[in-house]
Amino acid sequence: MPRSVGILKVRYRDPIPIVAGIDSSTQSTKVELRDTDTGRVAGFGRAPHPPTTSPRSEQNPWAWWAALKDAMAMAFASSDAPLARDDVVALSVAAQQHGLVVLDKNQSPLRDAKLWNDTESADDALQLVQQLSAEAWAQSCGSVPVAAFTITKLAWLKRREPQIFAEINHVLLPHDWLNFQLTGRLVTDRGDASGTGYWSPLRGEYQRDLLAMVDPTLEWDHLLPDVLGPCDQAGELTTVAAEHLGLRRGTPVAVGTGDNMAGALGLGLGPGDVAVSIGTSGTVFSTCRSSVSDPSGLVAGFADATGNYLPLVCTLNATQVTDAVARLLAVEREEFEHLALASTHGSGSLTLVPYFGGERTPNRPEATGTLYGMTLASSREMIARAAFEGVVCGLLDGLDALSSVGVPTTSGKFLLIGGGAKSAAYRQVLASLAMREVTVPMNDEIVATGAAVQAAILATSCKVDEITDRWGLRTGTVVEPSSSAEDALRVRQRYIQARA
Repeated sequence: MPRSVGILKVRYRDPIPIVAGIDSSTQSTKVELRDTDTGRVAGFGRAPHPPTTSPRSEQNPWAWWAALKDAMAMAFASSDAPLARDDVVALSVAAQQHGLVVLDKNQSPLRDAKLWNDTESADDALQLVQQLSAEAWAQSCGSVPVAAFTITKLAWLKRREPQIFAEINHVLLPHDWLNFQLTGRLVTDRGDASGTGYWSPLRGEYQRDLLAMVDPTLEWDHLLPDVLGPCDQAGELTTVAAEHLGLRRGTPVAVGTGDNMAGALGLGLGPGDVAVSIGTSGTVFSTCRSSVSDPSGLVAGFADATGNYLPLVCTLNATQVTDAVARLLAVEREEFEHLALASTHGSGSLTLVPYFGGERTPNRPEATGTLYGMTLASSREMIARAAFEGVVCGLLDGLDALSSVGVPTTSGKFLLIGGGAKSAAYRQVLASLAMREVTVPMNDEIVATGAAVQAAILATSCKVDEITDRWGLRTGTVVEPSSSAEDALRVRQRYIQARA
């Protein structure tokens, strides 16, 4: 039957069930519209965020909201078939982890949000670990605090901006704040909460004793959002949010999650699979059915977005390193890739330790990058190759750390995602140094896809495996190693010696 929408606006087709997956990252907001039944991408939009650099990396939360509006409009405009606001049956937000958003009594941001790659709280992280042993931290919240974690940013705020700290009425993560703008509810999920440094994946609750180390006088329960389950609904689009985004008021909003947790959903990541993400930061993560704690602090024992766990290692330095070295060589990215792949002798004797912006894993916030092994025979090609190898070696150290705490890392697929997955050099170097096949998923926007999966679960009541199988999310291009095991071991051993 025809359906009227306003005066003289008649649609002669049944509505297409569409879900919107939102990825609010450090660099931009991306919106992916997918057909709920088939997973077909019906529209995509992207809008930039203000650029940031360490050690102070901050953004105004309202910039994320403005970018979401622009990205949603672009996604609708990009569709090859007309879409109406009623076609979107659910949406979900995935966002950069760890960031600190503090609200006043009027529920407005008190200051710009400190992001995950802000390292100004490095001293505060050290002091927190000194107050409680690294082993005790790992047992209590699954992770040992580093500057990235939200609890260290709270400690920094109290120390450096006590007047603002005294006015805090709510403490949120970036995805929580966006959910609040969408629904008017102050909620979070277990995946994103597990990256704060004050919520326990094992116990499923806030650790008030850890928060008391920041301030023992505050009633923290009143400041923190409720933690919902993986399949819960955060709320419904308010009238204001619906008008802002051009969607229907009352559209269900899934609980959402952190970007890494959404990435696992977008990959259909299962036990034994390992994902390597190369973007602004680098991450290595896997899923498992039991919680993980690592007193060394290398592995963060996060929760995932399905009710299981997501042990993860994160490095601060990834594509920004290769971009920086390309600038030093005065070449565009395409030529830089060609140089790295054209070197018949690999990196020769060169080893790049890529701590250009300090480092999180290992925890060296004040570190700088170093190039070792320069000789008269060194070439531009070798320097380019060493840049890619340095980033990849840091991530493979992370893979070793996962294995060391009992995470199965060899029985499943080895997947590469993020901006680096588009790079032929990163693909080949990762496969060669890991000495195993690398699968590059067909889809570029894994985090937005994961958010769309979560929205589809809410809209259809299907299980996650049903959605990921129906959408074909586990397929991709396979890249084989191109160098010998001896060459790979030689590169990794040089790197281990250089970064010691």
